[in-house]
Amino acid sequence: MDRIEVLNSLPAEKLEADLLAVCAAPAWGAAVVARRPYGSRAAVMAAADAAARDLSWEDVLLGLSAHPRIGERAQGDSKEAAWSRREQSAAASSADDETTAALTAANHAYEDRFGHVFLIFASGRSQEEILAAARARLGNDEETERAVVAGELRKIALLRLERLLDALD
Repeated sequence: MDRIEVLNSLPAEKLEADLLAVCAAPAWGAAVVARRPYGSRAAVMAAADAAARDLSWEDVLLGLSAHPRIGERAQGDSKEAAWSRREQSAAASSADDETTAALTAANHAYEDRFGHVFLIFASGRSQEEILAAARARLGNDEETERAVVAGELRKIALLRLERLLDALD
């Protein structure tokens, strides 16, 4: 059985639970499950992308709830914690003390300004790049930043969905 057949055959409750580790917004997982059966990996990814784009701001905030501050190590042995550590590993290894301190300050300034954790698609980015993005995004208005955050959450969810699909057997 190929991976898409496995995805299509999983009980809805099991798949929704797996998808919550990908994106903690239940509406996203429910939408992906509801669009089954899928004929291809591309169809799954397109449905997941569309579902992410359809999330309300409240759903996005639920999705944010599972993400640690950038630069902080996700705790626990859950799938989402492991993915978060993996996504931030390159940035963490490139950090010096000064940059780490500046990113901590930027995280706090961002949270004070917007009321939620700073979220960025960290895979492949250095801590210096992440810091520059955090500082730049502090200048965004609320509406602009909400769109950026929703986009970052979507990119993270799609990357994690690829990993989930790769692990199905």
